[in-house]
Amino acid sequence: MSRDTSEQYFYRVAHTTINALPSPFRPHAAEVALIVADWPAPEMLAELDITDPVDLTGLYEGIPLTEKSVWDTPMAPDTVWLFREPILAEWRGRGDVALASLIAHVTIHEFAHHFGWSDDDIAEIDRWWE
Repeated sequence: MSRDTSEQYFYRVAHTTINALPSPFRPHAAEVALIVADWPAPEMLAELDITDPVDLTGLYEGIPLTEKSVWDTPMAPDTVWLFREPILAEWRGRGDVALASLIAHVTIHEFAHHFGWSDDDIAEIDRWWE
């Protein structure tokens, strides 16, 4: 069990996870900003109709690759957010998973959205909750 719960640890695990993506995906993932924040902003929660901030462990903001057009004018870089406190709350609550595994799981989930996968697509192959 990892005792390091720092922001730097989250970044290390997330970058290791991104660097381990299959080669066709890595260049596209490198174009995405990665931000680790303690909590989601109230505006993020309101936009997603989430009342409890502990319910949001990660978020992808951007236009999925499957929907991008050369005619799009980017307003900001695509961004994957990892929310440290909600991830730590889930990790402590589960008690059956390594923190690094949970961080990697959330990272992959959010990057899957960047690659055009819906939550239903991800759930179809991700057996995390079973």
